[in-house]
Amino acid sequence: MNDPQQIKDMEAGGVTGLYREHAEWHVNSGEKTIHAKRMPGFFRTFKTLSESLWLFFFVGAYLRWNGRQAILLDINHRQFHFFNLTILPQDIWMLSLLLLLLAMVLFAVTSVASRVFCGYFCFQTAWTDLFTWIEEKVEGPPGKRHKLDAAPWSAEKLRLKAIKHFLWLLVSVLTGISFTIWFEDAFQYWRDLLSFNLTLLEWVVLVFFILTTYYFAGFMREQVCMWLCPYARIQGVMCDSQTILPAYDEKRGEPRGKLRKGDVTGDARQGDCIDCFQCVQVCPTGVDIRQGQQLGCITCGLCLDACDSVMDKIGRPRGLIRYASLDELGGKPVKKLYQHPRTLVYVAILLLAFAGIVYGLTHLGSLTLRVAPERQPLFVRMSDGSIQNKYTFRVLNKTDKDLTVRVIAEGGIKDQIIVDSGQKQLVTHGKASTFTVFVKAKEENIKKEVTRIEFRVENTEDPSMGAEYHTVFNGPKR
Repeated sequence: MNDPQQIKDMEAGGVTGLYREHAEWHVNSGEKTIHAKRMPGFFRTFKTLSESLWLFFFVGAYLRWNGRQAILLDINHRQFHFFNLTILPQDIWMLSLLLLLLAMVLFAVTSVASRVFCGYFCFQTAWTDLFTWIEEKVEGPPGKRHKLDAAPWSAEKLRLKAIKHFLWLLVSVLTGISFTIWFEDAFQYWRDLLSFNLTLLEWVVLVFFILTTYYFAGFMREQVCMWLCPYARIQGVMCDSQTILPAYDEKRGEPRGKLRKGDVTGDARQGDCIDCFQCVQVCPTGVDIRQGQQLGCITCGLCLDACDSVMDKIGRPRGLIRYASLDELGGKPVKKLYQHPRTLVYVAILLLAFAGIVYGLTHLGSLTLRVAPERQPLFVRMSDGSIQNKYTFRVLNKTDKDLTVRVIAEGGIKDQIIVDSGQKQLVTHGKASTFTVFVKAKEENIKKEVTRIEFRVENTEDPSMGAEYHTVFNGPKR
């Protein structure tokens, strides 16, 4: 595909330079290790700050609230505790809306600003950045690391490699532990771990996350983004010519050429790009952004920092590599954000999902009630002539303690009676408790075959804590 005559024939047949850019791409498929250079700058600072948000992953599970873990995904007891809020499997629909919300945020951001999630917030990117930072502190800058990799084994090389891999494994162990303690009490897990009292499943999960973190962040690095991450593949269909992404201004930069020593102004016929390769050296995936948009670009903006620093040194304006859309670089009109139909669709779905989550949280309640009338028979005629209906109550207690509740009936039939109305029912915390309730009324007071009735269960200690359910009272045909 790199044959000059073949490319010339393609261009003559209507294939533009975009195809040529694709033909010239070089993708590192793992045959060499990329040792990216670290340069200070705005985007490096922002990347460091955004990746620092992952510190909450390591410390968040140790927060306590009312004597227990503040955020706990308790799979064993099928509960999700978030401070005072407890979500049970019956509220799983809210989790579906949350996942939809997060997916739409990801899609909307990608359609506007490409893969900024990959560049600044992705856990693979963050952990790889941490591992390569450790590598640089132990083995030195990229030049020294390349020489060390190529050098024969010696005591010094063995010492440096041992220190690096020990620190990598330490981070991997902390990552595995930190993941697991989100699903069970953190302090109890540490006690079980230090006493080697974990279950087989816990050991399997811990070892799995240690090994995958160590291998993916330490060895595979950008290869995970290239070949394993599905988002790297589907992001291409989310971007268009209006999407903002790191781009090289070819009109300004070409023809590129070396800047001779002592020549600050350069040749007037030469573009601003001096072919210093700093943009390539800082790229964590080894992409040459000057060859056009590529699969390996994670939109981290580090090449912008590198290029701007070089432009400052040679007295040229910044922005040779900048965040811009392909239409902007091509001189075409740039649409406003609200003029993108696809983005508007994403925003609409976002708002609907967010509204559903807010509604669910505000109507969550501490108790939920379901009432099922007896279907066979619909009613029973008692010896005193009254009509009695049977109901099965199912009360879900979402609090962290057992409660006693009483049943109240509203509406329905005149002078209706709840049999044993003074009886209190125990509902176990975190579970659905089932019990039976009988309601009877005099036949002469029953005016219709089916009459609406509302039941309410309320906490005997705190009547404001309750739940209602509408159902029907069945009587004889009229």
